[in-house]
Formats: sequence, structure tokens, C-alpha cells
Amino acid sequence: MRSVEERKPSRSLRPAQSKLSILLLLVSTNLLSVYLFSGGMCPIIGDTDVLLRELKSTKSELAQLQRFMETLFRGHGDKAASDDMDGWPDELPREMKLVVGPHKLPLGYNRNLGTDKLFQPLGSACRRFREELAGYMTYEVGGECPSDEVFAQRLMLKGCEPLPRRRCHPKSPKGYVEPAPLPESLWATPPDTSVVWDAYTCKNYSCLVKRGRSDKSYDCNDCFDLKGREKSRWLVDSSGGVLDFSIDSVLATRPAGTVRIGLDIGGGSGTFAARMRERDVTVVSSTMNFDGPFNSFIASRGLVPLHISVAHRLPFFDNTLDVVHSMHVLSNWMPEATLELALFDIYRVLRPGGLFWLDHFFCAGEQLNTTYVPMLARVGFHKLRWVTGRKLDRGIVKNEWYLSALLEKPMT
Repeated sequence: MRSVEERKPSRSLRPAQSKLSILLLLVSTNLLSVYLFSGGMCPIIGDTDVLLRELKSTKSELAQLQRFMETLFRGHGDKAASDDMDGWPDELPREMKLVVGPHKLPLGYNRNLGTDKLFQPLGSACRRFREELAGYMTYEVGGECPSDEVFAQRLMLKGCEPLPRRRCHPKSPKGYVEPAPLPESLWATPPDTSVVWDAYTCKNYSCLVKRGRSDKSYDCNDCFDLKGREKSRWLVDSSGGVLDFSIDSVLATRPAGTVRIGLDIGGGSGTFAARMRERDVTVVSSTMNFDGPFNSFIASRGLVPLHISVAHRLPFFDNTLDVVHSMHVLSNWMPEATLELALFDIYRVLRPGGLFWLDHFFCAGEQLNTTYVPMLARVGFHKLRWVTGRKLDRGIVKNEWYLSALLEKPMT
């Protein structure tokens, strides 16, 4: 007897089997009719009018069976049926069809996949932005991809994530040179030739550093200034109920050497990962390129960037990471449902005993106890450290608060 995993599907993945099941049902019905009217049960009926009605019904069913069989055999060509396009129109351009429609596996049904087709990953919200997606998929096959980073990222942020693969080459930086070696690269500003600057207001790193020192508000204002505040982040543990935790004090809550791999959600320019790298901990930094080459900058430092939005399911298996950190990103700007899903996803990827470092979470004062404390309790973390403090950068009247917390996934 085959295991559950080895059984082939019998519903939507096997449309021919469904049709044959209906065919067998119709044939069985007609055989039963023949039996009733030709065997010993005919005397029981006795009514000629009833008999005629039954015969007409049988004739009608046989006609339906004939039409069904014609449809069945017409549909067995190589061309994908419309329902295989999963609701997308059949007249899509070729590049769109490559990423929307399923592709037959050359060796047929694969029990690991549970199907005889391979579907390209594509964000469900892409359906709502079909014109934009068609624009993204318009390019010269084998040529240079359009310089459309901002357009592509906006599609991702609308929920069209992951974006489909394309058959074109991204533009390369002019005059590219090899990166600095580790550990020097962790604190060296990369050369301007490491970036394609088309998508950004600034066209070099000097501009980004100066921009961080201005009074205007930008995403992660001073992240690119490695000689400024970035240099001192997470080095000092502020005692007396202050919101700043040091990396060393957090690592000290676990047995030495057991925090090895982790994730920084909204990692900016990668400084948290750099500090952890100095302590032999490998941290992946998720980040977006909001008018700055954050992913390129992280990579130039010798660290691993992950270009996904905060709403994206974390691409890690269950119970695998030792630590997850997030500063400022997970806060009350997110819809409550989205935030709670993100918190449960963090719980999912952390191993038992893993640490969730919620760094400077901000919200309105009345929200903290009514909304977010109960939300964290529902997720099920244990509290190791929990500090709240006023957020005063916009004035005391706003009644805004920070929460810094070190939380643990239970061992059992």
C-alpha cells in the first residue's frame, strides 16, 4: 500500500480522471436503466406512460454522453486549457505566459511536487496590477533589462511579491572594481562604481552621507555614514531602564557560541549584521531600496542582503534561526493583522530558545497596553527584558512611546 505522500492527486491536478469518473457514472446510470426495463423488475413498474418517460430520459442521457465524449477527446491536445492559466487571459504576451502559465514536467508526474506541472512563483496581488506587471515583463529577451528598479519595487510593495523572473540582463555598474576584503569591508564606504545609481536622487555615496546630516527626513537618514552614529550602535548597554541594549548583553543570555545565525528585519545599511559578524554570528539583513542602494551597500560590506518587504513570508524553514532582530520597522504604522502575522512568522522561524530582539518598537501611549501587549502575549514569547520609554522627537504632546524587549521562544 502506497504512503500518503506517494498518492497522486485525483482532483484539479488530474482533470482527465474527473471526466472519466463522470463518464463512468453516466454509463452506470444507463446500465441500471437497461437492467430495470429488461429484467424481472419490469412487471413491477407496469405503467406504460412511466416506461416511455424513462426511455426518453435514457435517450437524452445517451445524447449527453455522446456530446461529453466528443468534448473529452477534443480536449486531449498539447495546448493548455484555459483553466490551466488560473484565470489569466489566454492572449497574454509570450513573456507573461512564461511566468503565469504552468509548464509540463519533461518526466511527467513528480510525487515530490504532487503534480505533473511546474508553476512559477508569483505574488497573488500581481493579478490586481496586470498592466504594471505586463510593463515589467516587456523587454528584449537576452538584452539589457529596463532600468526600472523603482517601478519594480513599488510592484513588490503593492503585494506583487515575489516578482517573476525575467530573461534579460540587469545593468552593470560602470568601472566596477573588486570589493575590499573582510574584515576591512565591514567599515569601509564602498566605491561609487559598485552601484547603478539610476534609481536614486543621490548619484554617489558622498551625497548620501551629506544627506544624512541634513535636517530633511529620509529613510534611515544617517545609515550610510559609517563614521557617524552607525559606528557606535549596539555597543553600550544602557542600564537603569533605558531602551538601548548592547549586542554583548543580549548574547550573554544564551550559552556561549549558541547564537550562530539570524535575521535583521529592516536592516538598513547592515550595521547590526556587521557587529554580529565581528562576533562570529551570521545575520541576513532584509531591506528595501528607498531612494538609496541599501542592498548594494550591505553586499559591499561583505554581508548578505535580502530584498523583501516586511509583509513577505520569511524565507526560512521552521525552528532554524537563533536570533531575529528588528529596529523601528515593526511598529504601529503597520496594520494590526499584518503585524501579528509578522510576529507569528518570527516565532515560526526561531528555534526553541531562540531570541527575538524587538528594538525601539513605537506606538501611541494608549495602544501599548490595549493592543500590542496582548498581541505579543498571543504569539507566546517569554519576556527576558522589557523596557518602555517616551518617544520625544515629535514633542511630548504626541504621547508616543518606545518599547524595547528581548523575548524568547519557549523551549517546549
